[in-house]
Order: sequence, then C-alpha cells, then structure tokens
Amino acid sequence: MGKNHELLAGAGVTLLLLVLLMSMVNSGDSIGANWGTQASHPLPPATVVKLLRDNGIQKVKLFDAEAPVLFAFRGSGIEVMVGIPNDMLATLSTSVDAAERWVEKNVSAHISSNSVLIKYVAVGNEPFLSTYNGTFLSSTLPALQNIQAALIKAGLGGRVKVTVPLNADVYESSTQQPSTGDFRANVKDVMVQIVDFLSRNEAPFTVNIYPFISLYNDPNFPVDYAFFDGYSSPIEDNGRTYTNVFDANYDTLVWALQKNGYGNMTIIVGEIGWPTDGDRNANIGYAQRFNQGVMRHLGKGTPMRPGPMDAYLFSLVDEDAKSIQPGNFERHWGVFNFDGTVKYNLSLGSSNRGLVEASNIKYFPERWCVLSPTASLDDPQLVPSVEYACSHADCTSLGFGSSCADLDPRGNVSYAFNSYYQKSDQQETACKFPNLSVITTTDPSRGMCRFRRMFQEPGKGNGGFLLEPIGILLQMLVFMLAFL
Repeated sequence: MGKNHELLAGAGVTLLLLVLLMSMVNSGDSIGANWGTQASHPLPPATVVKLLRDNGIQKVKLFDAEAPVLFAFRGSGIEVMVGIPNDMLATLSTSVDAAERWVEKNVSAHISSNSVLIKYVAVGNEPFLSTYNGTFLSSTLPALQNIQAALIKAGLGGRVKVTVPLNADVYESSTQQPSTGDFRANVKDVMVQIVDFLSRNEAPFTVNIYPFISLYNDPNFPVDYAFFDGYSSPIEDNGRTYTNVFDANYDTLVWALQKNGYGNMTIIVGEIGWPTDGDRNANIGYAQRFNQGVMRHLGKGTPMRPGPMDAYLFSLVDEDAKSIQPGNFERHWGVFNFDGTVKYNLSLGSSNRGLVEASNIKYFPERWCVLSPTASLDDPQLVPSVEYACSHADCTSLGFGSSCADLDPRGNVSYAFNSYYQKSDQQETACKFPNLSVITTTDPSRGMCRFRRMFQEPGKGNGGFLLEPIGILLQMLVFMLAFL
C-alpha cells in the first residue's frame, strides 16, 4: 500500500505539473486587446465580439461600460475589463451610494442576467499622468475603495477585481538601471497606499508601457532598443542584461514594488502596442516588427519576472475621433483599420495563423470627393474649405512622415475633402465645396496613402440615428426597467 501511495503521489505531482505547464502555455498564448469606441463610425459591438473570437483574443479591456457593448459579450466566454472614466472619479470617491449604483448597473446586472464574464473593473485611466497636474490625485484611491466595497456588497468581491491602469510615468529610475526604480516622488505616498489596497484585496497592478513614446519623445533614443530583436549596447544591471526598453521599464516597476514591500504583486500590462500612422516612426513596418515581438516575448517575461505575462494589445481598431493632443498617431494604434480590415501580417498565438478581418462589412458605393481638375489652388475659398474639412474629419495621415505626406498640394486638398465626405456618409452636400470639389468613381489612393471609403452602420437611417436591432432594444428596455 505504501508503494502504491508513493506511485499515486508521484502521478499526482506529475499531473499537477502538467496542468501548471498547460496553464503557462495557455497564458503565454492568450493575448488581450483594448477596444476603444471613439470613432465616427464605430463597428457594431456584435461585429467586434466576432472579430475577437475569430482571432482567438480571449480578453478585452474597455474604457467605459456602455450597455450595448456589454450586451454583445453575453455568453461569449471573453474576459472583460470594464472601465470607469476619470471624470467619474470625483463622484465615486465621495459617494458610496454612487459606487453601489454603478456596480449594480454596470457589473452585477450583466453578470447575473447576461452571462458577461466581467473579471476586472478599471477605476480611472492613467489618472496620475503628469499632464493632469494632480487633478485626480485625491479622488482615485477613495473611488477605488468605494467600488471595491460595492463589489463586496454585491457578492462579487472574490470574482471581480478592481485595478487602476497607470501610465509608466508613475515610477522612474535615477539611472537607466531598473534596480534604481521607485515611484515618482510627487505621487509616491498615494501610490504606496493604492498598491497596499490592491495587495490586500488580491488585485493586480496594471501598467501601460509604450516604447514608441520613448522614441517619439527623444529623437536620440536608440531605435533598436525599442524592439525585441536585439540591441548592440544592452544595459547591465546587477548581473541582468536588458536588450529592450520594455523589459527595463517593466522591471523598474518590479523594483519599485519590491522596495516598498510588494515584490510579489501581480502585474498586468494594460496597454502595449505601436501606431501605424501620424508620425515618421509610426508605420506598418515598425508596428508589425514591434507587435510580433510582443507576441514572442510575452511567454518569456523579463529578467526580474521570467515566465508568461498578462497583457492587452493597444489597440484593436483605429479610432478617428480620438484627441490628437498627444500626437497625430493617437488615431492609428489599431492592429485593424477602422473597418476591421487587416493592416499587416500578425500571428497572435502559437498557430502562426494570420489575422482574420471583420466580416459582413457593407461599404458605401465606390465614390470619393476630390479637388476638381478645373479648380485653382489660388482660389480664396480653398484654405478655409480645407480647414473646415479637417476640423470635422480626420486628416492626421497628411502630417510629416505620415502615410500621405508625399501627396502634392492638390492631393492634400483631395484627401481633406474626401475625409469629410466619407465621415458624412457620402452625402452629396458634403462634397459641395464652392467651385472646388467633385465626386469621382476612380479611387485616388496612391501607394501607402489610402483614401478611405466609409462603411454603412447597420440600421442607420437618413436622419443619422442608429436603429439597433429590435432584440437588443428589448433587452435594454428590460435592463433599464430593472432599475426603476
């Protein structure tokens, strides 16, 4: 019997190791994606959920908790991180009732009634960015605490975890070596309090890391150090070698956590990616090189934290209505174009299968609005017309180093006119710039510069209102009545 017990014990250990190994493999292959909806023509939620599933993306990070979006995830099996915008932090920080109502409406109801697999609540989005000048410094932790208390009251404290997606600028190193890392002095006190709260509630630290921004902010930054395929001058730190800035950045956080007593804390990379347009370093080649490198690297980890990592690509699709205050590249982070078409070859898992584009997209006819061949560039209405078009549409591809930077002056005007025309759903009145514009059926795209053609949103009438399918409307009506 003793020997049989030993054999059974050995078999049990072997089985446990196999389970752990499979878990590690699955974790390494599993990638999440950020899905933002700041677009003039957002893809229908059901289309996006299918896009995620077709590409084996098992986790999604949202920046809000819009009911139609969450409804689309019902029964999908995709893990969801719902977001609370920064402008809600003040209210949630001072009102437990507000936090409870938010959790009931945006978490509890979807889990219980719609089988949405909500795993995290992201309280704020990079609230301690230095550019916010401390606006959310005093409200983030209380809002975090109130949402956590609301989850516990709803019986979800063990099932749904809170976190705060933070930019990597909340920590820093006095040298290039990660071992000198610590939290930024002006946010250290509150950061330690947040980390302690997360740790006590077994919640993860979420950080957004962008090697592209390092390159964007510093023209002298070594390009190869931003990628994962080798750097000729690696950084040595206490016997650890750093050949890419992601590892150095991540491990600076690990050291910051360790120095403050939280060395074993779980870390999620909430955002990581590379834009494809809007800057000289934002292009298809670099994006493919970086994101494929990310996919290879996630299973390896960093010198301080070897092993599979939990990460969300930024982002799923382009958003043409995002603010360009950080830079024109902000509208071009997607691994897919605005319409769900594939930008470049990318394998998201071990199968080496390329991306699968969105299906059943219906486009407007093959028509584009361009500068009339008879129009003069000296026309006094030309400049104000272009300014109007670009202020109401997206012209970020025309900037220096961007995909359409090589267009001649007439091409620039045509691009601006067409952007406005397409955003306006090809309405005839949107191509009525006085004595300047004309509609053509010949695609004016040139090389990498694509003159896009907009897709038709399902159920969108002439008045511009989106008529959701009746089933969704009925479900939302029932959902809202539950709170009356």
